[in-house]
Amino acid sequence: MEILLPSIVRGLGIGSTYALLAVGFVVIYRATEVVNFAQPALMILGAYFTSWFVIGLGMPFPVGVIAAMIVMAGIGAVTERVAMRPLVGQPVFSAAMVTVGVFIVLTMVASRLIGPDILTVGDPWGLERVEVGGFAVFQIDLAKIVISLGAISAVGVLLKRSRIGLAMRATSLDQETALAQGVNVGRMFSLAWAMSAGLAALAGMLIGTGAGGIEATTALVALKALPVIIVGGIDSIQGSVVAGLFIGVAESLTRTYQPEYAPWLGANFDVVVPYLILIVGLMVRPYGLFGTPEVQRV
Repeated sequence: MEILLPSIVRGLGIGSTYALLAVGFVVIYRATEVVNFAQPALMILGAYFTSWFVIGLGMPFPVGVIAAMIVMAGIGAVTERVAMRPLVGQPVFSAAMVTVGVFIVLTMVASRLIGPDILTVGDPWGLERVEVGGFAVFQIDLAKIVISLGAISAVGVLLKRSRIGLAMRATSLDQETALAQGVNVGRMFSLAWAMSAGLAALAGMLIGTGAGGIEATTALVALKALPVIIVGGIDSIQGSVVAGLFIGVAESLTRTYQPEYAPWLGANFDVVVPYLILIVGLMVRPYGLFGTPEVQRV
């Protein structure tokens, strides 16, 4: 138990961050039916702006994080307007490929901004520990759980109980019908990208507050959100949370116990775990745990 509980808490912290990134994917997919492969680059830029505001300009940490989220929301909206809006009405595959190009461009920009050094974002938690149930766990893990699930809950309430959320759902179901009902479809697209970029900035901050900091290649961490959205359901926020927490705990437990009980699997086997879960999930439930099955009538 001395190892098990801290490992589970660490896994929940990792998994909640994956879920936060996955919800950014889900928000854009629900509004546009496009998988946004640029999300990892948005995450890195969000971490950079958090560092710039907190360390470079000396802002209080919470204010710097909010400022970074606002800046990234603006970048997300501009990216949608410039790169994605001209593709409205085009095949979804074409739009998805454009997001890959956006990912490459933004990653190059982030690499230039960050440089060769490790980026720190003004970690307010450090390596401090607190007692939970008689066991010591890191504050950063608890912060990841609380902040990520709090942000996801706020997004869920916005999408389900507000006029904006209703308009976004209408846009995702049928763009022409939404236009006929007076919904500004283009504005909903921009709002979806802005929300997704803001969530990516928050996730970048949480990942950057770890001991290792942030560098441009950390963008690859965000790719673990892809198994989360596929296992949970690409259009389900609830599924992203459940799958993210499950995959995070599985990865953490593997990191803790695999070197002792299955060393023959090799070093860093925990990195493979999310993708193994993805393969099994696709075989069992192709549309994800909470995804909407696609029905085609012939």
